[in-house]
Amino acid sequence: MDNQQKPGSNNNRGLLIKVAVTALVAGLLGGGIAYGGANYISNRDTTSVPAGSNKSGTASTSNMKVNVSSQASKAFSNVKDSVVSVINLQKENQSSNTLNGILGGSDSSSDSSSSGSLQASSEGSGVIYKKAGNSAYIVTNNHVVSGSNALEVILSNGKKIDAKLVGKDAVTDLAVLKVNSADVSKVATFGNSDNIKVGETALAIGSPLGSQYATSLTEGIISAKKRTVATTDETTNQQTGNATVIQTDAAINPGNSGGPLINLAGQVVGINSMKLASSGTGTSVEGMGFAIPSNEVVSVINQLIKNGKIVRPALGIKYVDLSEISKTQQKSILKLPSSVENGVVIMEKPGSSTPAGRAGLEKYDVITALDGKKISTNSTLRDLLYKYKVNDTVTVTYYHNGNQKTAKVKLTETTSQLNQ
Repeated sequence: MDNQQKPGSNNNRGLLIKVAVTALVAGLLGGGIAYGGANYISNRDTTSVPAGSNKSGTASTSNMKVNVSSQASKAFSNVKDSVVSVINLQKENQSSNTLNGILGGSDSSSDSSSSGSLQASSEGSGVIYKKAGNSAYIVTNNHVVSGSNALEVILSNGKKIDAKLVGKDAVTDLAVLKVNSADVSKVATFGNSDNIKVGETALAIGSPLGSQYATSLTEGIISAKKRTVATTDETTNQQTGNATVIQTDAAINPGNSGGPLINLAGQVVGINSMKLASSGTGTSVEGMGFAIPSNEVVSVINQLIKNGKIVRPALGIKYVDLSEISKTQQKSILKLPSSVENGVVIMEKPGSSTPAGRAGLEKYDVITALDGKKISTNSTLRDLLYKYKVNDTVTVTYYHNGNQKTAKVKLTETTSQLNQ
C-alpha cells in the first residue's frame, strides 16, 4: 500500500488543521502585531470605555508647511511644459480592415484612404525641442507615428492641436513633428549623452497608458551607458540590426515612448523608446527600459529637418539572415562549407544598375564580411554598412556556389529601411 492518504483520513484532517493555523498567523502578521491567544484573553485589562459626549473626538490638519525643493523636482519643473502627448489618428475603415485581416476575416487590402472617419489608434509622448517663428518642432518615436493618417498633440496645458509629420526614420526609431508655436511656452534642451554616468539619477517624463496620465514623472538611475539591443522590422519581424541605447530602471510603460529621459540639470539625455518586459525564456523582467542617446537623436533630427529623410549607403540587395536557412539547404542549395556560420543570403538577383549587380553578385550568394569585418550575431550587415558613407568603396567577402570570393563595391544612396 502506498503513502497516499484518502480524503477524510486522520492524517488529512491534521494537515488541514495545520494549514488553517498557518493561514491565521499569516493573516495576523499581515495586519499588525499578533499576541498569544489564550493568555491575551485571560490577562487583558478590563478598564471600561468611557461614557459621555464624543464632541472632543474631532480631528484636524496641521498648518505646518514642508518646503521640499529637490534637484529632481527642479529638473522636472524645468522640462514638464515641453513634454506632450502624441495621438496617432487612423481612418476607421483602415483599422477595421487591418483587424479583419489579422483575425482571418475579410480582405484587408481594400483601399480605405478615401473613406472612414479618423479615430485615435494609439498614443505616445514627445518633447518640444525647438521654436522658430510660428513653428515648433517635436521629437518622438517613429513607432508612435507609424501608420498614421493624421496626428494630434496635447500640450502640457491640455490644449489639443494638429501636428504635421516632418520626417521619420525606422532604423533609429525617431520622428520629427511640426506644430503651430502660438501656444508653446517652453522648449527642452539636449545634454551630452556621452557625459552621463552609470548610477546617476535619471528621470523619465511622458504619458504612460495614454494622455489621462500625461506628464507623469518616474525616477531611477542610469543602469548602462551603451547597451546593445537587437532591433526588428515591424513588417517582417526580421532583425534589422542593433541599436546602442541607454539603459535605465526609471519606470517606462506603453505611452512613454517618445518622451524624454532627463538628467538632474533638466537636460534631455535620451528619448525613451522601449522596455524589456520578458526574457527570451519568458522570464518576467522589471526595471529595464531603454532610451536613444541624445547625441544620436540630435544628429538624426537635424537630418530629418533638413531633408525629411535619412540617407544611408546601400549595396542594392534583398536578403535574409543565414540563420533563417536550414542547415540542409545551406549545404544542398548554397553549397556552403560547414565552417560558415554567419552571413546574409541574397534572395533576388540584384539589378544591373545596383552596386551589388555591377560587382557581379548573384542570387543565393552569401555575404560574410565587409572590408574584412565579419557579420556576426553582434554585428549585422546594417551595423557594418552604416559605418560607411555614400560613394565609399568597400570590399565584400562572399560565397558563390561554395567558393569564397571578394568584390569591390561602390556604395550608392538609399532611403529604404527594409533592404540594403
